[in-house]
Amino acid sequence: MKPTPIILSILVATALYFLVFERDRLLSFAAGGAEASAPLDTETPAEEAAETVTEEPEEEAARVVSVVAMKSQAQEVDSAVLLRGRTEAARQIVVRAETSGLVQSEPLRAGAYVEKDQLMCEIDPGTRQTQLAEAEARVPEAAARLPEAEARVPEAEGRLAEAEARLEEALINDNAARKLSQDGFASDTRVAGTRAAVSSARAGVETAKAGLQAAKAGIQSARAGVQAAEAAVASARNEINRLDVKAPFSGLLETDTAELGSLLQPGSACATIIQLDPIKLVGFVPENEVSKITTGSIAGARLVSGREVQGRVTFLSRSADMETRTFRVEVQVPNPDLAIRDGQTAEIIIASEGKTAHLIPASSMTLNNDGELGVRLAVDGKARFAPITILRDTVDGVWVDGLEAQTDIIVTGQEYVIDGVAIDVTYQEAKG
Repeated sequence: MKPTPIILSILVATALYFLVFERDRLLSFAAGGAEASAPLDTETPAEEAAETVTEEPEEEAARVVSVVAMKSQAQEVDSAVLLRGRTEAARQIVVRAETSGLVQSEPLRAGAYVEKDQLMCEIDPGTRQTQLAEAEARVPEAAARLPEAEARVPEAEGRLAEAEARLEEALINDNAARKLSQDGFASDTRVAGTRAAVSSARAGVETAKAGLQAAKAGIQSARAGVQAAEAAVASARNEINRLDVKAPFSGLLETDTAELGSLLQPGSACATIIQLDPIKLVGFVPENEVSKITTGSIAGARLVSGREVQGRVTFLSRSADMETRTFRVEVQVPNPDLAIRDGQTAEIIIASEGKTAHLIPASSMTLNNDGELGVRLAVDGKARFAPITILRDTVDGVWVDGLEAQTDIIVTGQEYVIDGVAIDVTYQEAKG
């Protein structure tokens, strides 16, 4: 084995040792001060470390972050509740037939405007006119029976009076016969006969009373017959009135009316009518904001078409939806040109009690380490985080609550500072 590689390895290892571990000695030796550099080498690292330790806090303390802030003054603004809802017809009804028959009128097409009480479906009368004439003829016949029944009452009363007179006579005869029988002037047969006459007279009185009651009942029956005949007439006329199916209110036809010749049964649909003026805006309010809304509050809405409308709250539900825990609210809006349709999506804003708030740029908002939304403030040359509550988002900025009446809000550089960091503030004018 040749010794040359081993010697070269030893020389390389020695050179690396001096370059890595004895670098300072080599540099001092090369400068010609090998002896003087030995004690300095032991002190230089410690001194450099001490200088680094003392300089770092000074640099950290001297570091100041430049930011841009604006002076913001709180303003009185109208608070509002923002909802997403839809338009809904003020009225919508399916007009149905109340009787059966064939339609004999030409149909009205969907989209046509109908006035209140306008004829929509006319049903063939059939034999209903004959039934009415028959019912009307029965009224005089029933009325003629009433005087006849009333005439029987005096006759029955006369019979009763006659029967009562006979009873009184029979009682007198019976009393006389009993007294004569006690003195021996009348036989027992005579007494028995007078008693029988009394019983017969009493029976006659009861019969006469029954006849009088029957005569009075005949009057009631005759009157009932007259009323029944008149009711039949009214029923026949009402049946004829049901032949004309009319619009209950003014509105638009959502469907065609029943076709000519079609058979309608009681309950069959003639047409569907909707009323769009005024129209309702319907939304659902979360339970944490329902207390901000009252009936009569001013409300506005922007439709998907871009049209903006205004109205007032006419209804606020007292019962929450069991699934969504929201409350139904209705806003009535005029719609004279019928341009707003039923079922359009609408963004509804309902005014509530005003608050003092700041208008800030949306870009100035930030989050702290806990994920809380807020802004950074410039306070005495240092940054400070302040939580906020968003009231309304506008094209000019965001209205927020939770800040002092007058404050300096950092609008540029807020993401590069934390609480307590020294800042160099440059101010800009606040938006108002």
